[in-house]
Amino acid sequence: MSLEVKLPEPNKSTPLSQLLLKRRSIRRYGRGSLKLEELSQILWATYGLVDKNRRVVPSAGATYPIEVYVFVKNVENLKPGIYKYNEDKNTLILMREGDFSGDLASACLNQEWVYRAPVNIVLVAVYERTTSWYGERGFRYIYMEAGHVGQNIYLASTELNLGTVAVGAFHDEDVKRIIGLGDEYIVLYVFPIGRI
Repeated sequence: MSLEVKLPEPNKSTPLSQLLLKRRSIRRYGRGSLKLEELSQILWATYGLVDKNRRVVPSAGATYPIEVYVFVKNVENLKPGIYKYNEDKNTLILMREGDFSGDLASACLNQEWVYRAPVNIVLVAVYERTTSWYGERGFRYIYMEAGHVGQNIYLASTELNLGTVAVGAFHDEDVKRIIGLGDEYIVLYVFPIGRI
């Protein structure tokens, strides 16, 4: 026999509730650039430090296998290029200069929103960081962590009145080649971000 318990109505007026109600996948972006402050806020929410030992997302055994790369097309006071986010210092490290949005869009099966977005965040993982501790089960933990990161990207974008969409359709090897990554890296997600 099953029992069903009626729960009290959730409070949908809290700041988190309001973000959750507004959060949605957005694939059309205006032509405006992003501000450097907006990009910084989103990247901190993506994988930034809370203190010297802890980031904004949970990670199995604090192994933190994910690395964050940013394809910049149109951000005020920032050259177009591919950057690596250094969460320890909240800085961007230029990996390749130039606009690679067309290359990334091609690797993402020609999804127009990847090309049009002023910024694309690409999440990659070094599986060994987690699987060396947890064996095969570590793969699950990495995907869980990527989900936490992805939701943070959605919520930070929503809070800033920007749009994003989780992209999982891409040619892994092409994305790695564009960034310049070796075989130890696995591409997990692409998040175009733009004005709505």
